[in-house]
Amino acid sequence: MSTIAVVGSGYVGITTGACLAHLGHTVVCADIDEAKVERLNRGELPIFESDLEQLVVDGLAGGRLSFVAESKHAVADAEFVFICVPTPQGDDGRADLRYVQGAAQEIGPYLVPGATVVTKSTVPVGSARVVERALQRRDVDVVSNPEFLREGAAVRDCLYPDRIVIGADDRAAAERVAELYADLDAPVMITDPLVAEMIKYVSNAFLATKVSFINSVAAVCDELGADVAQVAIGVGLDRRVGMEFLQPGPGWGGSCFPKDTQALIGIADEAGVAFDLLRAVVEANDSQYARIAAKVQRMAGGMLRGRVVAVWGLTFKANTDDLRDSPALAVIDRLLRKGATVVAYDPTAQGPIRGVQLAESAYTACQDADVLVVLTEWDEFLEVDLRKAGELMASAGMVDARNLFEPAQARAAGFTYEGVGRK
Repeated sequence: MSTIAVVGSGYVGITTGACLAHLGHTVVCADIDEAKVERLNRGELPIFESDLEQLVVDGLAGGRLSFVAESKHAVADAEFVFICVPTPQGDDGRADLRYVQGAAQEIGPYLVPGATVVTKSTVPVGSARVVERALQRRDVDVVSNPEFLREGAAVRDCLYPDRIVIGADDRAAAERVAELYADLDAPVMITDPLVAEMIKYVSNAFLATKVSFINSVAAVCDELGADVAQVAIGVGLDRRVGMEFLQPGPGWGGSCFPKDTQALIGIADEAGVAFDLLRAVVEANDSQYARIAAKVQRMAGGMLRGRVVAVWGLTFKANTDDLRDSPALAVIDRLLRKGATVVAYDPTAQGPIRGVQLAESAYTACQDADVLVVLTEWDEFLEVDLRKAGELMASAGMVDARNLFEPAQARAAGFTYEGVGRK
């Protein structure tokens, strides 16, 4: 078992630290926010993520996990140091490496000789060299180990990964990092840093492409009267395609897909390659937001000014409290610009949200509403009595942007129903 430091106690940092502690390592996570560190040491998480709180509590109780306010205290005795700081999208669309460089510069003087610095943050191709220069330490190794965590299933993805990718110029350094995951049943791919960094971007860009593709197929199904759910099953049963990410919806968003697709476009531009296909994927996603808003407008009788729209779901997907680049908010923004009054309920989202009235329940959101639009696929909504919800509305029209409900079920409850690519 190893001594590990994690620099950055955000979404990736907390999950990485808690899971490594669960595997038996001794982990110290650092963050610049002292109040946040105090809460974490009490087992109070700043984010909502399924199963993560219990993992943190177990790690704290077992003495394998702790949180500190300064990175130098975390790295002082660490054999491995994971950099898990944000890489926000810059003005040019590329990933901003200020926090990664800053973290490396800060920890450089305090690393023990022979330590291995592991870049977990999503970074542009070639960033391993940036980290090496910022560290100014020739006696430590730099390894790329990208994360492939889905919000809402991050703990499962960390402990039961599809693959572990490790990029390093020194094979021995890569193998030392691989040993940290020895108890996990997953294939390990050891490659160079450039390939490892590229794998992360290409993975997210491909998944975004798959979602935009099925959303465009759903638009065609809407016009032809075909059922996209059955089309997706028929296509997904082909093992070359697969069922994952073939569920149409209001568009893709979150903290990764928008940032990573733009970053890969930027990387391609720098390499002199016009990645027109990926640009079209981004454009198709923007069109999907507008397409859903247009469905709501039609359901409201062709005009949204003066209409009340009830919204179920604000987060970019279920089982998270993350509102970053949420397609729900992108659709809502278009509704607001057309003059609608939006009353929304979400199980985890906290206000205030500009222009949106937050409701205490799915039912109260429906009170006197002209249209109900489902924008996040929370299981809680499946427990709602649809007939009761419809009776609270001024007009029981539903736009189910997640195809959460069966059309027959919604219509039997008294709704005029429209999904995405559904009959």
